[in-house]
Amino acid sequence: MKNFIITTLCLGFCLTAQRTNKPVIHAKDWVAITGKPLGATAGARIFSNGGNAVDAACAMLAATCTMYDVLSWGGETQALVYNPLTKKVIGINALGVAPSGATANFYKEKELNYPPQYGPLSAVTPGTPGGLMTMLAEYGTMSLKEVLRPALDMAEGYPMEAQAANAIERHKERISEWPYSKKIFLVNKGERSAPNPGEIFRQLDLYNTLNKLVEAEDRALAKGMSRKEAIYAANDRFYKGDIAEEIARSTQEQGGLITKEDLANWKVILEEPVMIDYKGIEVYKLTHWVQGPAMLQSLNMLEEFDLKSMGYNSTRYIHTLYQVMSMAFADRDFYYGDPYFPPEEPIKGLLSKKYALSRIKEIDSEKNDPKIKPGDPYKFQRGGKNPYLNILKNWGDDNKRLNPNDGSQDFSSMEKEFNLGTTTIQTADKDGWIVSITPSGGWIPAVIAGNTGIGLSQRAQSFVLYEDENPYNVIEPGKRPRATLTPALAIKDKRPFLSFAVQGGDTQDQNLLQFFLNMVEFEMNVQEAAEAANVNSYQMYSSFGTHSKEAGRIVVRDDTPPWVIKDLRSKGYNVVTRRLTSGPINAIWFDHKNGTMWGGSSNFGEDYGIGW
Repeated sequence: MKNFIITTLCLGFCLTAQRTNKPVIHAKDWVAITGKPLGATAGARIFSNGGNAVDAACAMLAATCTMYDVLSWGGETQALVYNPLTKKVIGINALGVAPSGATANFYKEKELNYPPQYGPLSAVTPGTPGGLMTMLAEYGTMSLKEVLRPALDMAEGYPMEAQAANAIERHKERISEWPYSKKIFLVNKGERSAPNPGEIFRQLDLYNTLNKLVEAEDRALAKGMSRKEAIYAANDRFYKGDIAEEIARSTQEQGGLITKEDLANWKVILEEPVMIDYKGIEVYKLTHWVQGPAMLQSLNMLEEFDLKSMGYNSTRYIHTLYQVMSMAFADRDFYYGDPYFPPEEPIKGLLSKKYALSRIKEIDSEKNDPKIKPGDPYKFQRGGKNPYLNILKNWGDDNKRLNPNDGSQDFSSMEKEFNLGTTTIQTADKDGWIVSITPSGGWIPAVIAGNTGIGLSQRAQSFVLYEDENPYNVIEPGKRPRATLTPALAIKDKRPFLSFAVQGGDTQDQNLLQFFLNMVEFEMNVQEAAEAANVNSYQMYSSFGTHSKEAGRIVVRDDTPPWVIKDLRSKGYNVVTRRLTSGPINAIWFDHKNGTMWGGSSNFGEDYGIGW
């Protein structure tokens, strides 16, 4: 009890006494935040030219895709859009699908446990171009030409930042395996093949591809088509025209499976997100084709605890978080998958408040449970019986293929898998439009699709090949892999409350959960919450690479009091400390009392925001 009181007092003092590393972004008219300074500048250009939050978000997405470091044009886009006219939140599902021929047996015959982490056989169909153009057509105000202008300027040449330049150099051996990637990325002769930091990086193939989209739009407008119709004409050129032909040809040339038919058949889905109520706040996430509902499941369980009285990042608080997240992510690992493919996932049961109550009864308040398994949500939704009870009973037990880490694996490599980065985009305007995006895919080292300059996604690695791991996420043609990407929006008193997202692979919904609690339970402002110390669990299967896990592993910030670390170890945790743990969180809080917006941009990484 003494330690708990000291912890609470100390951490409470630190929160009130310590300044943030970055200031809050105060704005009245608009806010633009993303993981790259040039990306935020692209948004500012669009806002300054009269665009709305959707226009700006699309320009920022195009700009960050052109920078290659954490995503490319061949990747995937996941977004939530708040429409102030309808007062509804819309989900944008622009995740690519497994190509023709991408069956579980295809990869098993290659003696693989999962689709490869890199290369043409890790590619799903590009989703970002379609996601961008659909958002712009449906909810924006500008032309594609206007929105792509910053990206076109960058494709002609921009000074490459050090993070991307050095990533190319680290991966140059792998990049050199793919001829079109080698041509674009390995531009220097001598010991260093990659561009130098600050060197002008030119992508003429990508410029030509983007310009083809603008040409298609211009031709459609000249024929008398509307703004919306013209944007979709550009979309058709990408997915059904000469761009699609080159993507399919070059992918197959390099050993991949994507066909022109795969591209032509793919569509963006506008869908209704899932939502739960947490103490009067509606929290919205994309549904179970991403991991977002795991945060909602966690909130349903945590609602039953008095978190504030525990004290911010006290031993009791951290332990409760860890156990709840372990349960939610065990459910993710077993039940989440493409909702547009059978079997039907039990999402209503998973998000049931009664299911949450049943799960927290299993928590041991004194010890970590390293063998937490998925529950049975079917009992909490109407109709249907769990078709996989036999698999569920033995899930994870002594299955070497599932790779429960025995401590022999190098943790640093495992940590990199869990934290694979992307970027986030947050925009809002005075008229009430709000956009929260977590795009990804096609990061360095990317396979470039021929002469398009398009880097292909590596998202197929998030599928499984065996039903006993996740019967809902086994790869098959036309199916979406369960992704980690997870933007969020919250509504309070029927008005926007918070827009937030974070990069970082399987840690995303862990960090967003804690960010949200930092604001709601511990009354931090949006910048304090973005910088605050979080904890990260590794007691769930990675969605990448070898799909590893390590039960009991927890990362805490290096200023965590030693008695908290000691207490956590006594509860069975393997504690690791890091200088920064909050994840690159970007967010906007809406101050309705003053009619302003507060932007928060993480001190972790290169995240950057601008407001007016």
